[in-house]
Amino acid sequence: MTTDLASRPIGVFDSGVGGLTVLRALRRALPCEDFLYLGDTARLPYGTKSGATVTRYALQTTKLLVDQGVKLLVVACNTASSVALPDLEAAYPGLPVIGVVEPGARASCESAPRGRIAVIATAGTVRGAAYQAAILKLRPEATIASRPCQVFVSLAEEGWVDGPIVEAAAARYLEPLMAEFPAGGPDCLVLGCTHFPLLAPAIRKVLPDNVRLIDSAETTAQCVAQALAAANLLNPCPNPGSERFFATDDPERFARVGETFLGRALAPADVTLVDL
Repeated sequence: MTTDLASRPIGVFDSGVGGLTVLRALRRALPCEDFLYLGDTARLPYGTKSGATVTRYALQTTKLLVDQGVKLLVVACNTASSVALPDLEAAYPGLPVIGVVEPGARASCESAPRGRIAVIATAGTVRGAAYQAAILKLRPEATIASRPCQVFVSLAEEGWVDGPIVEAAAARYLEPLMAEFPAGGPDCLVLGCTHFPLLAPAIRKVLPDNVRLIDSAETTAQCVAQALAAANLLNPCPNPGSERFFATDDPERFARVGETFLGRALAPADVTLVDL
């Protein structure tokens, strides 16, 4: 039974294409696993919705993936991770559920010897203070400052991930954030949005050299790999795994924008339109 369960796919969902950076990191960490990715593109962004609405959407997207037989669920959306995990765990008690907030918060605490942590995210994630709560749960003495960087989302979706315009936007956002930490700035900066890893090289250029970048996509992938190993659920098949993609609206745009996040070509024919 364990072997049969281990061979099942991993489900990943986000409100759109940003979670493909998480899938990209998962593929690097778990090359033999099969993945199902659902982008709820008809109802994005989640960050502007109420917590109750986001939870309802998350339950609906999860049901589709559970009906496909997934063995573990990755909530590759910061907003849904911050409000919906308890309801998802209650609805599917036998399904391991991993969000992107907790792994990023844990990694930031481990990377902050002085307990100084900066967070950048979308306006909704900053307003909800999910990273602050997760960090303070682990390190109550931590000093945290956060800043919404909404323009980063648009830049990433346009494929503008480097160059003077991106660096200028990064400087505009990050210089005031760095100034909130006297005497040397923060220890680390959390990329608290799944779009932001695409801009990491430009962000790195405007950060002080001693500030470590925390990529929540990478930390989530590591957490998933550890959870699968601990539960003896790693796919025993040695062959490279596969991916299947679902979207709730416009597969063509999903494929066009998504290939930048995924890091490889993605054809509209590879994306199945679904109705939740």
